[in-house]
Amino acid sequence: MQDSPFDLAQADAYGRWRDQKLAQAPTDLAELVVEIGDPRRLTPAEQGAILERCQRANMAIYVGRTGDDPDKAIPTALGAAVGLHRLDHNRGADEDAITSLTVQTDARHRDYIPYSNRPIAWHTDGYYNSPERQIHGLLLHCVHPAEQGGSNDLLDHEIAYILVRDQSADYIRALMHPECMSIPASHVDGEQVRPDQPGPVFSVRPDGRLHMRYTNRARNIIWRDDPLTTEAVAYLKDVIHRDTPWHFSGRLEAGWGLVSNNVLHTRSGFTDGAVPRLLYRARYYDRIEGS
Repeated sequence: MQDSPFDLAQADAYGRWRDQKLAQAPTDLAELVVEIGDPRRLTPAEQGAILERCQRANMAIYVGRTGDDPDKAIPTALGAAVGLHRLDHNRGADEDAITSLTVQTDARHRDYIPYSNRPIAWHTDGYYNSPERQIHGLLLHCVHPAEQGGSNDLLDHEIAYILVRDQSADYIRALMHPECMSIPASHVDGEQVRPDQPGPVFSVRPDGRLHMRYTNRARNIIWRDDPLTTEAVAYLKDVIHRDTPWHFSGRLEAGWGLVSNNVLHTRSGFTDGAVPRLLYRARYYDRIEGS
């Protein structure tokens, strides 16, 4: 990694990147918001405003005017406008690879928390995917919010990296180990649908950008069994659960969405009204172009 801020041997490169990152990082949720017209037809100014937020914070919140229009072209067209094309066809997704996040009780969905109204702890999407199917871009589009609840907490993974590395470069070394965090194989009706998936928490993409895979789950997870990893994971969890200027909390309303480089996020529990909560989720192997 030539002159990489994520090379632990290059303290100067890290220091320069860190200082610039913290100088530009938003500390108010309102700084992430971009008001747009139709997400299917972004103007150059709207596209530029979304990219500027993603360059600073790896995420942007768009406030569109489509309301409760259920057109799936809304998330796919907006994603394509910012360079997101390669969709992940995960098991719970619809045939078009866009996932309808709503309460579902059929056999295919009922055992998975995203299709319930229960809260979801801190995570990045696709942490159980294989290395060649890592999720680098994530888009959420709200068609109907819940009657109560269903908000998200957000944290830029680059900020989490800084807060951990400033405490201990050795913690980062442990979290970058290729067997740091393993997700055991998944079985449905006695058949394996996903093998064991070990991998690092933090890694560096071929283009030099930082990637993170993480889940705060307490069960069905195996952390590398050594003292340094135990310390590093405990410190990372503390960082993620802090109340810092870079932690955000908000709720998407009808016609609003989040586009991100798969930042850390949560979802609170919710209660549906007469119209069930419905969000579209699009997962991509791409990162937002230019961010």
